Amino acid sequence: MEYIQLGTSGLNVSRICFGTWQFGGDWGAVERGEAIAAVRAALDRGVTFFDTAQAYGFGESEALLAEALGDDIHRDDVIVATKGGLRPVDGDVERDASPDFLRDGVEESLRHLGVEAIDLYQVHWPDRETPFEETGAALKELRDEGKIRHVGVSNFAPAEMDALSRAIEVETDQPPYNLFNRGIEEDVLPYCRERDIGLLVYGPMSHGLLSGDFDPSTLAEDDWRRGHEPFAGDHLERNLEVVERLKQFAEQRGHTLAQLAVAWVLAQPGVHVAITGARRPAHVEGIAPAAEIRLSQDELTEIDELTGAGRAWGLTPES
Repeated sequence: MEYIQLGTSGLNVSRICFGTWQFGGDWGAVERGEAIAAVRAALDRGVTFFDTAQAYGFGESEALLAEALGDDIHRDDVIVATKGGLRPVDGDVERDASPDFLRDGVEESLRHLGVEAIDLYQVHWPDRETPFEETGAALKELRDEGKIRHVGVSNFAPAEMDALSRAIEVETDQPPYNLFNRGIEEDVLPYCRERDIGLLVYGPMSHGLLSGDFDPSTLAEDDWRRGHEPFAGDHLERNLEVVERLKQFAEQRGHTLAQLAVAWVLAQPGVHVAITGARRPAHVEGIAPAAEIRLSQDELTEIDELTGAGRAWGLTPES
């Protein structure tokens, strides 16, 4: 495993972060025993960075991660990040980064995680109904009280990071990024790179499309991907054609497609960390080697050519 300092935060983290969106139920039922074993396998493979969120099952993901980490959650080298600012409403969520809701959310996350302070607390989505200075002031108070150690955001545009930074320094950003979804290359990636904002990207395997064994017929009825644009109809057919080309390219070099997809993300200047989810230990063991793959400039160019038109991507359910 490789390690890196996460921007100006000073946090030293593994370049592969274990993501726990799947622990909240949005990807179908969770087999707790296998989920816990996957977290333990990640620790054994040198993963020290774990990302979760209040909205991933509203306590379910955070509590399961805490159970899986056990006493290791208190290790100095184990970094746990969570996110807040999404309120449950009638089976859906709405953005709420108001001071009172954020404070309540931090207290709930502390309780579910069983820690005294959250290493990295991120605003999950920009709340345009709450002034950024109010959100920032609340985060500063929480940091000054020792309840959170570092502040980041997720899914923020540069102007929104600028606005929040007037009240408190934004140390990290968590946007989506993969071979099929390159939107951040236009503005977010250069913005973070220029300011040394720690960039931890989610969805490097395009939420399963770049896993190498994606089968839409196996999706559970309550899996958010069912019927979602990139996973259905002509979009899916085109994307799977690209997947097959990339899979052959990876296998010719002794890699799996999933490893190639993660290695490609980590090869992009300014990207510090790739967040990957796992349901069972085998998933972790298959991805961990990606941190040590070095892609040449010629290989990166060929990957771009092979990807071709397979770049269209829809928004996640939280959007």
